[in-house]
Amino acid sequence: MPSARLEARIDTELHVMLKRAAEIQGRTMTDFVISAVQDAAQRAIEQAELIRLSLADQQHFAEALLSPPEPTPALKRAMARHDAMLRE
Repeated sequence: MPSARLEARIDTELHVMLKRAAEIQGRTMTDFVISAVQDAAQRAIEQAELIRLSLADQQHFAEALLSPPEPTPALKRAMARHDAMLRE
């Protein structure tokens, strides 16, 4: 896989913290940072997708409430059985 270089300036305290965390996990600092950044990026993408799907689902739900589809034959049979059970 081709690779690209990423450089970032960070303050000394963060550098020390990242180095310590990497050492605790027995990893290089580069490996630790790449893994953490990848996890954060994946979460950000998933959250954005969930929000977009959620908005789309809200739209479909509102449309179904405002213009419900006709009941299918199976739903009509189920409602009739339900009504019969309640009458017993």
